[in-house]
Amino acid sequence: MIKAARQAAQSVGRDRSGAPRAALELARRVLAIEADAVRALIDRLDERFLAAVALILERRGRVIVSGIGKSGHIARKIASTLASTGTPAYFVHAAEAGHGDLGMIRPEDVFLALSQSGESEELLDIVPLLKRQGAKLIAMTGDARSTLAREADIHLDTSVEQEACPLNLSPTASTTAALALGDALAVALLDARGFTAEDFARSHPGGALGRKLLTYVADVMRTGDAVPSITRDATLHDAIFEITKKGMGMTAVVDAERRVVGIFTDGDLRRSLERGADLRGTRIESVMTRGPRTIRPEALAVEAVETMERCKSTQMPVVDEAGRLVGALNIHDLFRAKVL
Repeated sequence: MIKAARQAAQSVGRDRSGAPRAALELARRVLAIEADAVRALIDRLDERFLAAVALILERRGRVIVSGIGKSGHIARKIASTLASTGTPAYFVHAAEAGHGDLGMIRPEDVFLALSQSGESEELLDIVPLLKRQGAKLIAMTGDARSTLAREADIHLDTSVEQEACPLNLSPTASTTAALALGDALAVALLDARGFTAEDFARSHPGGALGRKLLTYVADVMRTGDAVPSITRDATLHDAIFEITKKGMGMTAVVDAERRVVGIFTDGDLRRSLERGADLRGTRIESVMTRGPRTIRPEALAVEAVETMERCKSTQMPVVDEAGRLVGALNIHDLFRAKVL
């Protein structure tokens, strides 16, 4: 009994996992503070943000993003976002810039420096060198009166009322605000450049979007002897043999010029057998599906997926501009290509 009472007393203020219930309230407070920090940026956006966008657009070089400590981590992410959305950019560690990496910076570049205090020595040390080379400086700091803010060609204010850290010390809300402003800058540049989903896919060929937007029917379709086809005067028996041999669950029906005039599927076969069709005496032309859905090899594979879903089919003949059979596509081919 005493042991049970002690255990009950120890469990007060804790959830089933043993974590203090106060952790939940603290987590909510952290999220609220960081959300407020980002919302506060909205009202502070002004002509300086537009000037930063214009400066980057008018320069022929790249955007070099730099910072130290936590700001360095945020700078690296901003550089990555800029590069993937149409603005050539890369990250340079502020501590390494003065030891050779500054040689990567050219007069036509824009240097985007991140520092919450605006007094990071590593960044301030290279500012004179940047100006001597002719590069432009955009500073994102939490103090408009800081040295870095004063030396910058354009200053973007990322100040926050408080950090989410209970001690108001660890960079939390300030790094979130800087990251959000970096995203806003990248997206504004994306829009100004007319950057499209296709452009994004070209810089992300290994990703899901890249596969969807850069994979064509010609890349995944079956060709040559792997394409099931019979002529319109073939029999039902011939169709069964071709479907079984090619393993696609269908066969295209073509005329003398190999133009597709119909399709015969497993479903058509079942319906024919239910009606008592004679395997060797029934011509395929009398039981095939006429005017089937087809697709061109230069179409995107994702278009084939959309057509198959709309028509509730799992296979499709591929034809050229004259309607001649050049390939065949099965839903499993799209799965293997990871288009689905």
